[in-house]
Amino acid sequence: MPSVSFHSELISFKLKEKNRLKKWLHAVALRHGGKISAIQYIFCDDTFLLDINKQYLNHDTLTDIITFRYSEHPEPLESDIYISVERVKENALQLSVPFESELHRVMVHGVLHLLGFKDKTSKEKELMRGEEDFCLEDL
Repeated sequence: MPSVSFHSELISFKLKEKNRLKKWLHAVALRHGGKISAIQYIFCDDTFLLDINKQYLNHDTLTDIITFRYSEHPEPLESDIYISVERVKENALQLSVPFESELHRVMVHGVLHLLGFKDKTSKEKELMRGEEDFCLEDL
């Protein structure tokens, strides 16, 4: 049974409209020829995600999301996706967008990474942002 689940680590966080988000994320994957088997979203704070960033990626920087694929194989989509709620709130304030909008953008960003989208170069970032925008229209 395909699964998208939501958890929090060391913070209290309640995600709204879980079933709607699950359906949306599955639809995003299907539109790109992917199939979700198991994706866990883990919502946490900056400190928790910074520790993960340092330990596993050797990056000493704050980030809003880290996506860990379970296997080297592209299919099925199986991953742990860590999201810093603090960072998303800060980004939403800086971008003058509602928190939920920025959260949904970050959530789909993780799925798009699993589907092969990258964001290292400016061209890749532009393509990623365009695809995020396109996906958000369906939510």
